[in-house]
Formats: sequence, C-alpha cells, structure tokens
Amino acid sequence: MASQAVTPQSQDFSKWYNEIVYKADLASQSPVRGCIIIKPYGYEVWEAIKAGLDRRFKETGHQNAYFPLFIPQSYLQREAEHVEGFSPELAVVTHAGGKKLEEPYVVRPTSETIIGESFSQWIQSYRDLPLLINQWANVVRWELRTRPFLRTTEFLWQEGHTAHATAEEAQAETMQMLEVYAEFCREDAAIPVVKGQKSNIEKFAGALRTYSIEAMMRDKKALQSGTSHNLGQNFAKAFDIKYLSRDNVEEYCWTTSWGVSTRLVGAVVMAHGDDQGLRLPPKLAPIQVVAVPVYKNDDERAPVLDAVQRIVAELKAAGIRVHVDDRDERPGFKFNDWEMRGVPVRLEIGPKDVQNDKAVLARRDIPGRDGKQFIAQAGIVAAVRDLLADIHDNMLAQATTFREQNTHEISTYEQFQGIVADGGWAIGWWAGNDDDERRVKDETGATLRCFPLDQPDGAGQCFFTGQAAERVAIFSKAY
Repeated sequence: MASQAVTPQSQDFSKWYNEIVYKADLASQSPVRGCIIIKPYGYEVWEAIKAGLDRRFKETGHQNAYFPLFIPQSYLQREAEHVEGFSPELAVVTHAGGKKLEEPYVVRPTSETIIGESFSQWIQSYRDLPLLINQWANVVRWELRTRPFLRTTEFLWQEGHTAHATAEEAQAETMQMLEVYAEFCREDAAIPVVKGQKSNIEKFAGALRTYSIEAMMRDKKALQSGTSHNLGQNFAKAFDIKYLSRDNVEEYCWTTSWGVSTRLVGAVVMAHGDDQGLRLPPKLAPIQVVAVPVYKNDDERAPVLDAVQRIVAELKAAGIRVHVDDRDERPGFKFNDWEMRGVPVRLEIGPKDVQNDKAVLARRDIPGRDGKQFIAQAGIVAAVRDLLADIHDNMLAQATTFREQNTHEISTYEQFQGIVADGGWAIGWWAGNDDDERRVKDETGATLRCFPLDQPDGAGQCFFTGQAAERVAIFSKAY
C-alpha cells in the first residue's frame, strides 16, 4: 500500500516524479535494466489512452494491423538517414536456436522499414490508395539514461503508417493526425499542447518534415507528447513503394508515420500532479469515484454500507467507474491513499448522511473544504456526471493558465538565457542555422521545441543572430 509522504515538487521535481510513479502504484521496478513493470493501475491509464486514440484513428479511416518485432538489419540500411539516426539505440539479435543467424535481426525501434516492405507488396495501383494502417506495439531503444514512462528501453506505443498518391494528400494526413493528438490531449487528458514543426536537427531520421505537440510540465520543462512525420518519398524510394496512376504511369507513393507512447502516462503525472500525489483527468482515471463509508461501530456500519452499495449500483449502471473502499482502515488513511492515486471524486457517506439522504462529494482538483459539496442522494448520478465534466474543464484551465504564465516572449539572447535559467518557455523570432541551434543547446541546455503552427503576422529580428526572421520558435529545457 502506498506510503503517503513524498518529496515536494519545489524541492526536487525529478525525485517527486519517481516517488509518485511508484507510490501511486503505476509501476514497479524491473530486473531488466532500463525497463519498468507497468502495474494494473498504470496499465489501466494506458488502456484509457489507447481507447481514446484508437476510436479517433478508426473515425479517420485507419485500420489496425500487427507487424513482426524482429526486423532484418538490412532493411534499416536501405534508408541511410534512418539507420544513422537509430544506430546508437538498436538492440540486435545475432544468435537464435543455438546458432549464429545468417543476417542479424534488429529488435523493433520503429517500423517504417518493415511496413514499407509490406506496402511495396500490397500497393499496385491508385485504387489501393490511400493505405491507412496503425499498429499498437512495443518497441526497444537502448537508452543510457532512463526514467519511468518518460524514457525507457522498452515502451508501448502506437505507430501509424500511411501511403498516398500525392504530396498534398500526405501533408494533409500528417496535419490531420497531429490535430487528432492535440484533440485527445485537450479533451481526454486535459493537457493543453502547442502544435508545431520541428527544426531540421530535431526532425525524425528520414523524414521530410516532422511536427509535434509540446506540453508544459509542472517544472516548466517541455515534453514532446506526440509526433507526426511527412516522410515524402524517401521510404517509398528505399522500399520501392510504387503505384500505377490513372494515367497508367508508375509513380512513387508519398508516405507518413505518426506515434504516441506510454510517455503520455508520464505527461499526465507531470502536468497535473501535486505534492499529495496524482491528479487524474476523469476520462483517463481507472476509478472516477471512490466511495468511502464512514462509521464508528457495527451499529452504524450496516445502514451506511447499504446506502453506499445502493448509490454505487446507480453510478455503475450509468457507466461511471466507481470503487468501494471497505478496507478495515481509518477514513483519513483512505482519503490520503486515494488522493495519492489521483481519483477525481471521493464519495463519503456517514450515519448522518444516511439519515438525511445526503452524501459528500470531494473533488481531487480542489483541495480542502472548497472542493467539498453536500448533495442529495436522489439525483446523484447527474451530480457526479456534472462534477466529472467540471473537473476536466478545471484541470485543463489550470494547466493552460500555468503554461501561459510561464511562457515568455524574448527579443535578446540575454533575455533568453534568463528565462531558461529561471525555468519556463522562451518564444522569439529565430533565423539561426543548425550550428546556431546546437550552440544555444550547448550554452543553455534549451532545445528548439518547435516552430508553432500559430505564427504572428509579419517578420522580426532573430534574438540570437540579429538577422531578419520569418518565424518564431519555442525554446525550453525538455525531457
């Protein structure tokens, strides 16, 4: 059972995060270096993320498939930039069945290559396009420095892969899926994100253009929470993905890929959590309402439990995820325990509540008395539904306000350095080249997170080079 004391965020955010992940029962440590065991409570959060995204994928015409975990090493070598980008992270199988393999297999770091090979066999003419595939899978990237959910050697994710007849269709797909991710974060995870294009340095290895959604965590750092890549014809040419056009001309396809991972679980922890533990948005919470019966003796116990069970049955029938905590523990212990686990609503019922046909609802997003309300037991389903919706809206508003308060417009490198040192996002006009971007990172630890899609009118002066600039960029320290 979770111990309740945690290191305050203000004291050591990294330590706070690690403690929350384990004390809230999201995960446990693994005997395999760089990997974690995702426990049922944490996996249910991931399942809710999967459900919210999978529904949106299917609504936009995508189908799920599954491809092998092992990829012939030669496949990666067909796209030079791709293999160069992933080489340091690859896990390679050289022996199997007691024998050395004729060709080593790479443990899947991403599937553009093996899916590209399949697409080349599946696509013959324009009638086969667009081909819209998604895969839910695990991947392995050999990380030197790991952190639960945020960066692990093995992690869970989805990867979408599509093929199109034209460059315009591929670009439209790339932007559509970026918006799907942004909508999910906003409407399900209550996390506001900035949509933008990655710089040349930060783009996906082998992509024409990479776009991302960037979210601010409670320590003011950025977390890249999802990416969408326009791959152009790079992989189509490497894997001979062609189609016969309406004019009977053989053309290369235009392809895309896009993905999010269990890193989103870490995003939920860091974007919403406080010094008492998790604060889960209602749509992702495994338990939306925890019912805690409050009584002092056996005489009070039976009527209280009867009322609790009746109300819980009503809530479950309405599709609300509810759990009764009838453990032989003091109410205060239970309250603290469920606060740590981030359950959005706590339902309390005691002997007086039974007599008065009342109940107490305590919301996790607003602490103390301000977050409590006394309501009639009749109509409790509607009251809980309204409360869950209000909690989501409030959590999104809190996260949005926090981001706005900690995003600063800058016009000089000196201003930039001050903002980065204090924590927060710096946004300013940028015309630097790749070397300039590397220098900023080396000197400040901040990276160019993205060029926001929502750009100001006109032009300005680059805060670093002093040259004329056509775009603003967001810089921040990041995970």
